[in-house]
Amino acid sequence: MSVDVFETTLQKTHEWLKDLMKLLGWAEEKKAYLALKGTLQALRDRLSVEVSAKLSAQLPMLVRGFYYEGWKPSVMPVKVKTTEEFLDFVAFHFNSLALVQYSDVEKIVRAVFQVVTQHVSKGEIEHIRQVLPLPIAELWPSS
Repeated sequence: MSVDVFETTLQKTHEWLKDLMKLLGWAEEKKAYLALKGTLQALRDRLSVEVSAKLSAQLPMLVRGFYYEGWKPSVMPVKVKTTEEFLDFVAFHFNSLALVQYSDVEKIVRAVFQVVTQHVSKGEIEHIRQVLPLPIAELWPSS
């Protein structure tokens, strides 16, 4: 016996990972998972609690789980304002992920944001872009 909601979230999560792997030219699903997780957690920490919660409502249940893993809403949002600060922050969320070169962080962030844009409502993406500092918002694909 299976629970449909688990099968559905697993399928949707695999779709997100496959989309990311295709954009980045990667063959390793684990690497895509770590890139997705690290980027989403950095974004989460940069957004207000309210905006973060609205975004999470549109994520597959499994993605929402690792999106919130380790979250400390009392210290949010983190005040990173420039592209460089945000990319450093994302790299920090990758922990010591030896699979990723720092020079690839911007490419990864842009790919993750593209995947999110493909799967989350246009209105939510526009709202996120509006609340982020312009240099960070410009990492999102143009609408």
